Amino acid sequence: MKKSALLMMVLMLSTGMFLWANGAQESDSSKPVEIIFTSVSIPGDSHTEAMYVFADKVKELTGGSVEVKVYDSATLFTQENEYDAVISGQADMAYISFPTLATQIPSFSMFGSGYFFSSYDHMTSVLNGDIAKDSIWPTVHELGLQPLGSMYLGSRVVNTKDKMINSYADMEGVLLRMPGSESWLFLGEALGANPTPLSFSELYTALQTGAVGGQDNPLPTVESAKFYEVTKYLAITNHVIDSIMPCVNLDKWNMLSADQQDAVMEAMAYAIDFNDKERIARENSLVEFFEGEGMVVTYPDITEFRDNVQAAYAGNSAMTSTWDMDLYAKVQSMAK
Repeated sequence: MKKSALLMMVLMLSTGMFLWANGAQESDSSKPVEIIFTSVSIPGDSHTEAMYVFADKVKELTGGSVEVKVYDSATLFTQENEYDAVISGQADMAYISFPTLATQIPSFSMFGSGYFFSSYDHMTSVLNGDIAKDSIWPTVHELGLQPLGSMYLGSRVVNTKDKMINSYADMEGVLLRMPGSESWLFLGEALGANPTPLSFSELYTALQTGAVGGQDNPLPTVESAKFYEVTKYLAITNHVIDSIMPCVNLDKWNMLSADQQDAVMEAMAYAIDFNDKERIARENSLVEFFEGEGMVVTYPDITEFRDNVQAAYAGNSAMTSTWDMDLYAKVQSMAK
């Protein structure tokens, strides 16, 4: 074969290889950015439904360039492991609570403390307003997370298997399941109970067998997790107006274009509105439902609970010394 023909063949092959590689690169870049969204929330729970609402809205607003894959019911990670999974990039997104964040940012225990928020309106005006964006989100960024807002979890009540709670004193001796962080466990102590850490996925069986005597969650969670099947009493204490913060791994967030980031933020605002409306509507109807299921609902003196719980926090100087008391006072001044 002549040298000129051989050279032409080499050029054709190398050009073909270049075109193939370039085509593969173009094909890869055309694939949607994938966001793995993990949660321990279960089917029927508004937070689970909101995950799918969010995923659909992201697809719509980005024209399919961002795809959210939803994994609920702790199918990927437990409540204890999902934070580390998002930080490490094993998952891209999760609902993160303030007590969980407080394991890394001790001052954040303030936002999950007993009777910190007075109402839903108070909570969402703070956590979805300028205070959050100016005073909370920048600190969360330092952990490697991008917050997308705060979603209403509900007003937490005490749900017990065998003991009726009519007063703060009745909490003594209750083996109360709490998530396994220092802030959560101290909340259990402040409520006057004997807190014990336990994964949410194990809670139904623990209540059923009597391994724990009670748990605290908002009414919609009691309903969706079917805790009413294995407990008898509900005490409406409303000790935490609770929220969770949808957060994305910051490296994943920075992979998105500015337009994609705006679309994801808009989609989450839409999902938060969906969840919060659903959550409030369900809270308003569930007491009657639980009473129809044979549960006994009690209404302890909220002022008594609030005074005792806040006194317990005031006595925990190791925790409260980390709080930003100027910010605390600013938040409290916004109470309605």
